[in-house]
Amino acid sequence: MAGQIDPEDSIFEALLGRDNAAAQEKKTHSANEKERALFEKQQRRLAELIQINTTLPCTVSSVHVLGAVNTRPGFLKRIIDPLLSANRDRPFTLSEAIRETQYAADKLHRHGIQVSAPACKLVLANWPGIFHEPISIFVDRPDRTDPSTTPTDVDLYLSVREKGRIAFRTGTEAGNTEGSAFTNLYLRNIFGGAESLNLNASLGTRTRTAYQANFEAPILANPDFRGEVGALASSTQKIWASHEEVLKGGWTKLRWLGRGGKHELGYTGMWRQVTGLAEKASPTVRGDAGDSVKSSVTYSVTNEQRDYPLLPQSGYFARSTLELAGWGPLQGDVAFGKAEVEGQGAVPIPLPGIKGNSGVSFTTGLRAGLMYPLPLGFDSKPQPSRINDRFQLGGPTDVRGFRLGGLGPRDGTDAVGGDVYAAGSANLLMPLPRLGPERPLRVQAFVNGGRLLALKQSEKGEMTSQSVRQSISSTIAELGNGLPSMSAGVGLVYGHPVARFELNFSLPLVIRKGGMSFPGFSPALRPLD
Repeated sequence: MAGQIDPEDSIFEALLGRDNAAAQEKKTHSANEKERALFEKQQRRLAELIQINTTLPCTVSSVHVLGAVNTRPGFLKRIIDPLLSANRDRPFTLSEAIRETQYAADKLHRHGIQVSAPACKLVLANWPGIFHEPISIFVDRPDRTDPSTTPTDVDLYLSVREKGRIAFRTGTEAGNTEGSAFTNLYLRNIFGGAESLNLNASLGTRTRTAYQANFEAPILANPDFRGEVGALASSTQKIWASHEEVLKGGWTKLRWLGRGGKHELGYTGMWRQVTGLAEKASPTVRGDAGDSVKSSVTYSVTNEQRDYPLLPQSGYFARSTLELAGWGPLQGDVAFGKAEVEGQGAVPIPLPGIKGNSGVSFTTGLRAGLMYPLPLGFDSKPQPSRINDRFQLGGPTDVRGFRLGGLGPRDGTDAVGGDVYAAGSANLLMPLPRLGPERPLRVQAFVNGGRLLALKQSEKGEMTSQSVRQSISSTIAELGNGLPSMSAGVGLVYGHPVARFELNFSLPLVIRKGGMSFPGFSPALRPLD
């Protein structure tokens, strides 16, 4: 009958179609493999040519950035201009051109970019930035029909893919005796020059409210020289001192990479209020209640040489910070000089029978701080320190085995802070059995301790420059009088890319007078600096 289809024919055609699809897939796979093999052969040949011809003259005639539709040409121009031979007093050799390309790629990397350049075998780590990884770098010859070209000319092409300009997230956090919920809005590459605006709002059990905004941008397209301005409004319960602190203010900072590490110079203007006093608040806390204004400049330098800051196996870390408040033209309501130093070292411990990295390491850390009373403005009489400027010591991320603010001077049940402190720790980190050193999970055994002291007041009760110097000297000498408050314990440590999580069991060994210990289990969260 017309129009009927033989079932056997349809089955045959279906099988034939399936065979054709399989054959086509095999053909496509074979073509892809040939293309990949050809590309690898070209890259090997390019590497050989570079190795053989490193001293040959080379002129970079042009640099093209493809895909940077939201990035200002002027911003990119400052980075790529040094590559152009027209801006040099002599031509490149091929090796110099590659080295300069690596340097330009490194500058892009420090703007938060991962660069992958097959010709120079450069692969750099990914930082939050304006481009997706990787940025591909290609070298090509210009059109030979162009009469303006020379035989030594080369063109450079950088192919990029920009990240989205808006990122939004919400979440919850728990740790360090506090829980909170937050909302964060991050605006990237706002004006096309790697600028960023970060807006954050959070509600918590201890930090009741916190609203923060900060704008950051590179200066002259230099990733090693950046500026930042920011503003903050927060309300935080200081349960260890029976009050609530309200902050409103702003800051401006300059950051640069220089000799000795990363440098930061900043100015902060902050209105502070000690309020919400508990019914049993001590006379010291009540005496410092009310409003104050801090106007200060700070300078810090950080030298980070650890292989992995959150779970270091080797290397060292050093940081020093200086703050000057209220003195001379700074004005405000408080005046002091504050200095802090911090250092940590880590060494790997080899184990018999294990080749390479055993995952076992020993770390030690030491930090100290000093607060020096100064005259306010152009006055000559030093001002005593206030509770919201003094150091606090103790807690799960500070000196384990003691309560928040559990070390140092007290007035009744309130930790009122101190002017001089020293603290140290020693940790032995070991990988868990069967997990190996590659996993960021460790068992730790630790011992830590510290002391926090207030400056001794003169018998007359008046503070003079001479009495301050004498008090500083005697207080520093007192730090070495006897053992500090100490504790020891064991715990689990997990090194997340952005924070270090700990669950520790601590037992106090030495408790100085007034110290408040916290034996038992305690979680801790240490964000990456």
